[in-house]
Amino acid sequence: MTGAPEEAGEASHGAHGRPPTRAEKWAAFKESPFLPALVLVFILALAAGLFAGSYTYTMANPTPHRIPTAVVGSLESGGGRAFVTGMEKALNTSLVLTRYATYAGARDAVDEQDEFAILRPRGPGVELDVAGASGASVAQVLAETGAEVGQRTGVPVVIRDIKPLQDGDPRGLALFYISLAAVIIGFVGAIQLSVHARGLNPAERIAFTLAYALLGAFAIAATVDWLLGALDLPFAESWFILALTMFTSGMVFTMFNTLMGRWAMVPTWGLMVLLGNPSSGGAVSWPLLPSALGHIGRWLPPGASVNAQHTAVYFQGHQHLFPFLVLAAWSLVSCTVFWVYRHRHPGGRDRVPAHAAEPAGA
Repeated sequence: MTGAPEEAGEASHGAHGRPPTRAEKWAAFKESPFLPALVLVFILALAAGLFAGSYTYTMANPTPHRIPTAVVGSLESGGGRAFVTGMEKALNTSLVLTRYATYAGARDAVDEQDEFAILRPRGPGVELDVAGASGASVAQVLAETGAEVGQRTGVPVVIRDIKPLQDGDPRGLALFYISLAAVIIGFVGAIQLSVHARGLNPAERIAFTLAYALLGAFAIAATVDWLLGALDLPFAESWFILALTMFTSGMVFTMFNTLMGRWAMVPTWGLMVLLGNPSSGGAVSWPLLPSALGHIGRWLPPGASVNAQHTAVYFQGHQHLFPFLVLAAWSLVSCTVFWVYRHRHPGGRDRVPAHAAEPAGA
């Protein structure tokens, strides 16, 4: 009789003391914080490589592919044809030449951003008009190459910038930076709402996203224009573009957070930062980007933001509807997905009245 409890104790001790099976170890690992931490290690390493690779691929050595160029007059006389041939050979690309009957028509095409340069005969040589505001990198490539080709071919070349950048933005990067700020703060703000204001219900979350977008956009525009004087912005229009950009970016993260939970940062970062910003045309103009990225960038929020902002600042009176439609479409889709699947969003709070939760006998 006395041995039974001891045997039972030994059996119990043996059950608790046996080493866990492989399945039990895996189950415990999945429930621990170590699995998501390990996954994050690999995701961050991959993101670091992709981030460096995407920006280096698009920006380190921009190469022209097809440069739309307006032509006024005949290039068959004088050195026009030799100059064009020399330019295409030096650039290792083709100038997409479009003939215009008048110089005014060609200038209007530049203002509409359909053309990046104007070429016309000038005595025995040519005149090459570039537009720094259309793309500082494109204008620089054309101007430097044009001067070299003129010397090499013996064709006199007169080069001028008919649409120069503002003095506070000599490299044309300020618009890229303010759009980048709106994009990043947009989704970082949504992340912070999810962490620090988790109890917001769907309508409240959208409202607060709009609120920080409006205030944040005002702060960006006021800092760049009024405080630093780097750009002379059409304030109301620039503010609206930045606010729409920031709201769109915030709602894109919110959409992915609804669909993917804690891993929402992965597609948001990939869409907005790895793909969207390098292909936006802000740091490197679209004619110098790899052709696929140049086309994709126009359909993504960062590219639409840069495009709209760029036209608002440098081509007033020639604003296009397309970038606003792109931003509005991303906002609408993101808000719709979030609203339809709002029950899956890892946030919100119960709306049950307090008296309903009281015990029946209270």
